Parts: sequence; structure tokens; C-alpha cells
Amino acid sequence: MPPPQLPTTQSAVLAIEAVAERHGRTVRAQHDIGRDRTFAGLVGGVDSLDGEPDGIPHEALLEFDGHPAVTVRLFTHDEVTVTVEGIAFDVDRDRVPGFLNALWSDLVHVKARTFPPSTTLIVTVPGERGYREAIGVHDLTPWLAGRIR
Repeated sequence: MPPPQLPTTQSAVLAIEAVAERHGRTVRAQHDIGRDRTFAGLVGGVDSLDGEPDGIPHEALLEFDGHPAVTVRLFTHDEVTVTVEGIAFDVDRDRVPGFLNALWSDLVHVKARTFPPSTTLIVTVPGERGYREAIGVHDLTPWLAGRIR
């Protein structure tokens, strides 16, 4: 089943808040609305191909309580960065609720190799491809170290 379509930042925020509530997480949200407050305002003011403004840009930063430390930054143009314990993932806006659900359902592990030495944080989202990001040696937090395989 494909993920639900989240065409706007506000629809994504509401879906993410619903996932956080199901997992007992509280959310602190900071909204930046308007060209003078968002990165979209730096582009030049015209977003569509026909030269017309695309509406009012809306970006949001969501911070969640508990462990692991998670933040979600939603940008105007469908770009999303999910940061888990300081490790940043680029996730499609429509797939962020599934990513967070997998993360908080503990479908996460750290793969460690001795040669060549490397560590990778892997988030396994059922029905989708897994998300992988390299972890530096000094970035290993106690939460991440507890998930090493």
C-alpha cells in the first residue's frame, strides 16, 4: 500500500503529530510562514514555471521528546530532513510518518564492520526500502551503541 499523499507542509505536520501521539511522544512545532521567514524567500520570489507565485511558503521544525532524539525539518519544496541522534536522513515528505513509525517501533539497528571499519544506522520501514546513513566514530551515542549488531 502506498503512503498517503501529503501535498502541503501542514498536512505533513498533522500526519507526523498523529504518529507521535500513537507512540506517546510530545511534539514541539515551530512554523515559519511567508517569504521573509523561509528559505523559499531566498530563491527570488517566483516558484512556478509560468512566473506566478506558488502561494505562501510554509516550513516547520518538529522536535520530539524521549529517546532517540528526533527532529523533523519540513521545507517548502517537498524536502524533509529527519535527524535521529544527530544523524540526518533525507526522506520523502509522504514517507516521513512511516519512517517515524518504524523508528519508534524499534525497527532500527546499527551495522558495524571491523574491516573496513564503518558503522551504519539502518531504519527498516515495512513495505519500503530501508534508510541507511553512515555514522562517524565520534557520533555514536548510548542509544545508537545499544543497537549495534
